[in-house]
Amino acid sequence: MKHITPIALAIAILAIQSELFAETANQIIKKVTKQSAEAVEAYLQENPKAADKSEAVDFLIESYARLEMSERQADLLKSKYSELAKGAELVPQEFFGVFQELFGLLMKTGSKDGALAALNSAKKDIIGHPQAERFSQFLEQMGGELNKPAVGDQMDMQFTSLDGKEVDLKDMKGKVILIDFWATWCGPCIAELPTVIDAYEKYHDQGFEIIGISLDNAKDEDKLKDFVKDKKMPWPQAFDGKGWQNSLAKKFGITSIPATFLIGKDGKVASSNLRGPALGKAVKKELGL
Repeated sequence: MKHITPIALAIAILAIQSELFAETANQIIKKVTKQSAEAVEAYLQENPKAADKSEAVDFLIESYARLEMSERQADLLKSKYSELAKGAELVPQEFFGVFQELFGLLMKTGSKDGALAALNSAKKDIIGHPQAERFSQFLEQMGGELNKPAVGDQMDMQFTSLDGKEVDLKDMKGKVILIDFWATWCGPCIAELPTVIDAYEKYHDQGFEIIGISLDNAKDEDKLKDFVKDKKMPWPQAFDGKGWQNSLAKKFGITSIPATFLIGKDGKVASSNLRGPALGKAVKKELGL
């Protein structure tokens, strides 16, 4: 194979169409994607210095993402990153585009050690660039995500709630708990609120609790209290008035909201960032109903 073109890929797809009958669209897409990826892999093995190598690698990365072959996807991203210009010659858009994709994939697959290694490499690779200090701040912010709880982790949390009560997550073991990082100024958070309230009303008597972590600012404390009262949100709210610098948000690497973590009866994170009907289903499952 000398060159990969859209026409060549189309011919390859037509050649296997006779095998695609009676399959779902998703099965067809995965089969075609896998065969196309295999063809491109073979092309790169035969032509390791091909002029269109970058295009071929990008195609493979997208293909393995669709096929959920994260290990191979990560290998290709690491290889692509290693070939990028570093230091004074670093091209910001290119460098951080690849790094963020790699870092995000490693975090998504639970490879925190791999994500930390990638982060440490990036911190070294920006040295010598005129904007290294600004880049370093950006990397530090991304590094906060390493503290974000993953499925199976335990969350240690103590605070004095908005209404003056002492709350300790350890004392709630045996319950199913939703940890909800939110704010009154967060549109998506407010959009999810009816779903959260519905789950609370349905399952609270059966062992479901909620802990809110408000990222509102100090000047909005009265607004927050009125909002919680008006919306009938009886669960405890952690509030320190520091906005994005909220101590619990920083502790757990929260860089966007809404951010939610569902804690199972064993005290460990069972799932995260549940939206819409998925929340109620997950709560019901953890309660064993």
